[in-house]
Amino acid sequence: MSAGSAGWRARAWTVPKTLATLGLLQATLPLDVALVVAAEVRTRLHPVPPPAEPVGGRKTVLLSGGKMTKALQLARSFHAAGHRVVLVESGRYRLTAHRFSRAVDAFHVVPEADSPGYVDALVDVVRREGVDVYVPVCSPLSSRYDALAKPVLEQWCEVVHGDADVIDTVDDKAAFAEAAEKLGLGVPDTHRVTSPEEVERFDFASRDDDYVLKSIPYDPVNRLDLTRLPRPTAAGTAAFARSKPISEANPWILQAFVPGKEYCTHGTARDGRLQVYACCESSASQLNYEAVDKPEIQAWVTRFVEELGLTGQYSFDFIETPDGGLSAIECNPRTHSAITMFYDHPDLARAYLETGGPLVTPTAASRPTYWLYHEVWQLLRHPRELRARLAVVAGGKDAVWDRADPWPFFALQHVHLPSLLLQNLVRLRPWVKIDVNIGKLVEPGGD
Repeated sequence: MSAGSAGWRARAWTVPKTLATLGLLQATLPLDVALVVAAEVRTRLHPVPPPAEPVGGRKTVLLSGGKMTKALQLARSFHAAGHRVVLVESGRYRLTAHRFSRAVDAFHVVPEADSPGYVDALVDVVRREGVDVYVPVCSPLSSRYDALAKPVLEQWCEVVHGDADVIDTVDDKAAFAEAAEKLGLGVPDTHRVTSPEEVERFDFASRDDDYVLKSIPYDPVNRLDLTRLPRPTAAGTAAFARSKPISEANPWILQAFVPGKEYCTHGTARDGRLQVYACCESSASQLNYEAVDKPEIQAWVTRFVEELGLTGQYSFDFIETPDGGLSAIECNPRTHSAITMFYDHPDLARAYLETGGPLVTPTAASRPTYWLYHEVWQLLRHPRELRARLAVVAGGKDAVWDRADPWPFFALQHVHLPSLLLQNLVRLRPWVKIDVNIGKLVEPGGD
């Protein structure tokens, strides 16, 4: 089948797939209306008292990434601490559900992060809204652009984000592994490759480990492919390497495959001090978060943050081997969705805004977070998992739903996601899946 024929089939399949998804979403409209009405009635009968004036005065905090649940969680945390929240997002996501949150005082549309007008638009919002602190909630694409914007924005406000050289180091899987190795911190054997031929020439025979290929730039589709190399034949290895878009402009890494349990972390740092930290088990979809205590991982993160003097938000992925060994496989310089586990922490905002104080970790009462519509979708796909899905819902907390702030939950399913589906339908643009966590349609070749 030619690439053109495959592309046309994908576009044609977009129509029934999108219409069916829209129908499923709207089928739940009466139930969600009832939930919101009940929540609003309860709020009218039992009003939530306004937040107290924070110690040190009220600040205006600017958050980007308005389509993502992690931005909503930070908005609610800053609002609960008495601060004013301004949210921004690009035009495609102007109908983000989170703009309807009671925690958001103002919402602005800005260009995409790689647009020439991005920095000027941020400066305009900062000056018009009197922003004191900018906390980027980055997509994989925008973390570097926010780093480039940082020195400009710092003329008007504080920016809780890394400098460009730091972001370039930690966001590059090969450079990150090299930096960690120099500190004596555990990482897998890692090699940068810029062509399929380098993979074909790699001396697998002299090494005991299997290897996996990973894209250095974020790739939402290929990142799930952890095919072990070498393949049974040299021709198979070569064919697999050639199936990936490896080039000088799009480098990948060959990284030793480390067997074991995978963990992910969120960390917020100021001037080399770890201020916020959470660790949880990883999953392919990353739509369930439950805090776990792993002192060795926390020590690794703390040391890396201190040695590099980091400021900003840094998310690490680790493998713990059966014998207790620890390897960090990558670092993403952006907010992790594990931040949703801090929904009940009273000191999260302060940890972002002030250096010092005790390390903020999820509270003992914090329940695991999930996304209800994801759980329902998984149940429709796997009906035999009814008991497991019910256990997740009964024992956890929906990351978006809040009785005191119900509209984001409603708008996500009935405004935000339908608007994206309709955009793709009109353009016959294929999509792979809906990610309710980051509020987007995962598309082939997307960010």
